[in-house]
Amino acid sequence: VVMLTWWAVFRDSFYYILSVVALIAFIYDDKIVWWESLVLVVMYAGYILVMKFNSSMQKFFMGKSKKNVANGNAAASSEMEDVKPTKAYSRGSVVMVDEIINASPSKFRFPEAGLRVMVTSHFGPKTRLRMASRLIITERQKLVQAANGVETQVIDGKVEIENGNVPEDKPTEAEENDTISPFHIPRGIGSKVKWLLSWPLLLLLYLTVPNCAKPRWEKYFMLSFILSTVWIAVFSYFMVWMVTIIGYTLGIPDVIMGITFLAAGTSVPDCIASLIVARQGLGDMAVSNTIGSNVFDILVGLGVPWAIQTMCVSYGSEVMINSRGLVYSVVLLLGSVALTVLGIHLNKWRLDVKLGAYVLVLYAVFLCFSIMIEYNVFTFVNLPMCIED
Repeated sequence: VVMLTWWAVFRDSFYYILSVVALIAFIYDDKIVWWESLVLVVMYAGYILVMKFNSSMQKFFMGKSKKNVANGNAAASSEMEDVKPTKAYSRGSVVMVDEIINASPSKFRFPEAGLRVMVTSHFGPKTRLRMASRLIITERQKLVQAANGVETQVIDGKVEIENGNVPEDKPTEAEENDTISPFHIPRGIGSKVKWLLSWPLLLLLYLTVPNCAKPRWEKYFMLSFILSTVWIAVFSYFMVWMVTIIGYTLGIPDVIMGITFLAAGTSVPDCIASLIVARQGLGDMAVSNTIGSNVFDILVGLGVPWAIQTMCVSYGSEVMINSRGLVYSVVLLLGSVALTVLGIHLNKWRLDVKLGAYVLVLYAVFLCFSIMIEYNVFTFVNLPMCIED
């Protein structure tokens, strides 16, 4: 279970609702003019400004004493109580590292004793939280290495070998880099099948994008970034083209292909990023990533192309919106945001299995209603698709 703070959810949800309302107002007349696209871009600049002063705003609305451990901040409330030092280790206001080592010489080494000292109440809450996390990682790594029969010493999260033995299950940096190479066949049947299917793309990216993780390409990190962005644009173009052709062939409207296949494909990286940070206990970052990406999609993903078309390519022109059903779908987005925040509130600001099942059901309901709207079940919004003779 990961705890959330109401400020992060409120901030992103509120700005997301503003973005959706602006989008509804602009597409309602089935056309976009230059000042509407400019407003969307300026709204995202305002979002960046809000994030710039996020700390000050959070202190103003929440107070200094109401920070959450799940957000990576120090907790001064009951969420994190002081760790009292043991009497045997106390000497006034100072705890000596060698006292802990002498008390149990066979158990603690100097780095571990230092971590245990920094967990006591002689240090600030944020320091204690970080050192406690590092201590847990250290103990876990010791258990893993002990299970492999290798005596190790863990310092600052890194394993040092004392007896000259190297753990066999730890891949070297060269092996890790080779696993993503088109010239290295991975182990396992599933990995080999995935490698074989993605081999043309692996070869293409290997030959065109410098791997700035390697020492000889470190200086070309900006070139790697630019080329990666170019390839993302190329892949996105081909993905949209393929989805459009498939939808036309099967008689599926473009909007339905967009809110299903395209939306799922572009949101997989967001899902993986949120999963990683949620496992680290950073629930606020996971929620901000998902909602913030939607804010970016609306204000920048739509605003910038529309601004380029109406202000740069053809000044004063209009971008026509083909589907009236989009208005209803965007209105459904408003309802989904409200119900999501309501569910988080009723779940006592916790990310757990129940909330996950709840939002999955919400997504299924949203998808069903959007598809029925596009197929003119409730009202007439779309003309039937053209069929070739």
